[in-house]
Amino acid sequence: MNSNVFLRFPNHGIQDSYGMITMVKGTFVTAINCMDGRVQEPIIKWMKENFKADYVDMITEAGPDKLLAEGPYVMIGSIIDRVRISVNKHGSTVLAIVAHHGCAGNPVTKKEHMVYLEASVKEAMAWAGRDVRVISLWVNRKWEVELIHDTLE
Repeated sequence: MNSNVFLRFPNHGIQDSYGMITMVKGTFVTAINCMDGRVQEPIIKWMKENFKADYVDMITEAGPDKLLAEGPYVMIGSIIDRVRISVNKHGSTVLAIVAHHGCAGNPVTKKEHMVYLEASVKEAMAWAGRDVRVISLWVNRKWEVELIHDTLE
């Protein structure tokens, strides 16, 4: 099935290329976030507030910024599959890639995280879909969320 052939019906559902409508209520955004439990709530709160979303589909991995930038591809493929479910079945139009202070999965400096985030955004833009806004976020030592990249700007 061509995953790019989907029609959105606000407040009703999404129709795929076979004519099947998936019923969804509310608005969704998507985050590829670290598995670290400390960053879940700040990201959910920030995404809901900044995009007026009802729900955040959370895709978690240890050190996702490095993973998306360097692979292995089999793990990136798994992330792509989950993002496509969020976009195609829940109608998400925003994808955030998250890195954070004190990450055990990618224990590098903030400067190195910024390099990984930039590469991750470029990677995600290649497969997220043209209707998906890709952003990157940094969660600092105070657990505050900072916008780093935004493909809309």
